[in-house]
Amino acid sequence: MTQTVTVWNEYVHEREDDEVAAIYPDGIHGTIADALAERGFDTQTATLQEPAHGLTESVLADTDVLVWWGHVAHDEVSDEVADRVADHVRGGMGLLLLHSSALSKPFRRLLGTTGSLKWREADERERLWVTDPGHPIAAGVDDCIELERTEMYGEPFDVPTPDSVVFTSWFEGGEVFRSGCCWRRGKGRVFFFRPGHETLPIYHDSEVQHVLANAVEWATPVDDVGEHVPPNLQNVEPREAIEGYDG
Repeated sequence: MTQTVTVWNEYVHEREDDEVAAIYPDGIHGTIADALAERGFDTQTATLQEPAHGLTESVLADTDVLVWWGHVAHDEVSDEVADRVADHVRGGMGLLLLHSSALSKPFRRLLGTTGSLKWREADERERLWVTDPGHPIAAGVDDCIELERTEMYGEPFDVPTPDSVVFTSWFEGGEVFRSGCCWRRGKGRVFFFRPGHETLPIYHDSEVQHVLANAVEWATPVDDVGEHVPPNLQNVEPREAIEGYDG
């Protein structure tokens, strides 16, 4: 079965900055969607400017994996849509969060932390070292992916301990960062992937595109995780007698 991937982008930089538009003339979402389509996925796009940000109940119901790119307009995403995305992830939809999407509303709702980090724009070299070589997202990747010009993200990274750290980045300026992190939320799989500054052609990189394709495969809903049943919160009688307790 061909996976349906929705690539979401706030689509602000490309519309307001000529430098970004020259790198991504069809938007970052268009570049990523085209790359995934070339690898056999059924892709569609959605942006902040559309009604319901393009993420209606019917769109999400038909989406196996949602790819999210945001940077300067996190607060413009409605709470209703952010909650809808989080609910669909808990129900089984996969979610790939790219670059500054660590600060997005869906990410913060699902992980319960701020997603904050250190950063620097110095167009420096980055090596994304594979730190979990047996993980499906690392399939076909050499020891590391080297990017000649990137924005630095540095630790500490305010996220819960990941289930797996697939990539750990080293930067020319000396910092390190957990750049490929996996979590399970309910029935859904969540992957954060750090590369992707808007003024650099990172999403045109074939190795980065390969990782995104691997991540879509990994995050695609599976049937063997069982039904997600929230705990039944209720007042209960003690299993053992408690002296002085009368209910």
